[in-house]
Amino acid sequence: MAEAVLELSGVGKRYGATAALDDVSLTVRAGEFVALVGGSGSGKTTLLKTINRLVAPDAGSVRVAGEDAASVAAPLLRRRIGYVFQEVGLFPHLTVAENIAVTPRLLGWDRDRIAARTAELLDLVALPPDVAARTPDALSGGQRQRVGVARALAAEPAILLMDEPFGALDPITRDQLGVDVRALHERLGLTTVMVTHDIAEAVLLADRVVVLKAGRVLADGAPADLLSTATDPDVRALLEAPRRQAERLRERLGA
Repeated sequence: MAEAVLELSGVGKRYGATAALDDVSLTVRAGEFVALVGGSGSGKTTLLKTINRLVAPDAGSVRVAGEDAASVAAPLLRRRIGYVFQEVGLFPHLTVAENIAVTPRLLGWDRDRIAARTAELLDLVALPPDVAARTPDALSGGQRQRVGVARALAAEPAILLMDEPFGALDPITRDQLGVDVRALHERLGLTTVMVTHDIAEAVLLADRVVVLKAGRVLADGAPADLLSTATDPDVRALLEAPRRQAERLRERLGA
């Protein structure tokens, strides 16, 4: 069995009277692609952000590659973990190449190494070389998100976190980028944790689906296993949603 790369034990987080996370424990092993799903306010994003210390838990512990995350300076921890989020957050005054180079420069990489890594990443995320000299406002939404993925992978992290990475994209672009990200996960041997509200996306891309509600884990397992064994009505309703949608589409299209 692969080693544990991420270990969350008894993690809790409160915002006033609201428990965003309530005694959450989760282990992610090397090479896994895990999707965190659940309704708004279920704790998905808060849980994701405890991994790279964008959120500090009030209780419990988070270990990254065997090391207590709380013992590592937050900026140093984040440079070791790729992070992609829905708004992309590219620096508008920098070129694509300069955006991708942000973390490698902080790590002291030399110019030739950065240039080679930038060219490699543009190829990996299926963008042409001339994109490197453009600014973000000259790109489509899908292209900007691909640059966001490239930037997250720039410093060769073993762990990739994604928070609703495709939510703002049109369906065709979203589907293709999801396929490409899964392919990158396999090709680079990443350990990936993705937050999504789209259960079909989770089922198609992830090895494991973790269902959260009110800050607690309701279910955790391979999609097919969860669908066949889950007894919680909320879990079953969530996992059966893609099937219901497919059936309605067949009816509407006369297929």
